[in-house]
Amino acid sequence: MMWQDLVFLAGSVLSIVFLAPTIRDTSARIPLGSSVPSMTIGGIYAFTYATMGMTFSALGSAGVAIMWSLIVCYRSPGVQTGPRNVLRFVDSLFRQSARLAISALGCDQHAHADHEQAAD
Repeated sequence: MMWQDLVFLAGSVLSIVFLAPTIRDTSARIPLGSSVPSMTIGGIYAFTYATMGMTFSALGSAGVAIMWSLIVCYRSPGVQTGPRNVLRFVDSLFRQSARLAISALGCDQHAHADHEQAAD
């Protein structure tokens, strides 16, 4: 066993301890923009550590990913719909990306011209 495996495990355990009060607090509302990426990164780290043979680090990161998954499902703002919150986040991300692309490509010139005309 590598000593680094234990260090990463210790960091994950601390993260789990610090996240536990958020899960217990029924009034906590953590934005999906923070919780979904954290959940995803925890899962990616768990997979990566597992492929490197760092079993304890992988288990710790999987625990962190699970904690963030619970936060995504039960502590996000708005209507609480469990795992559907991930789909809600992805849908929102695609809509924001589309608006940004339309704006960047100048496809929104028609609306801009209408706005200028209304200002005159």
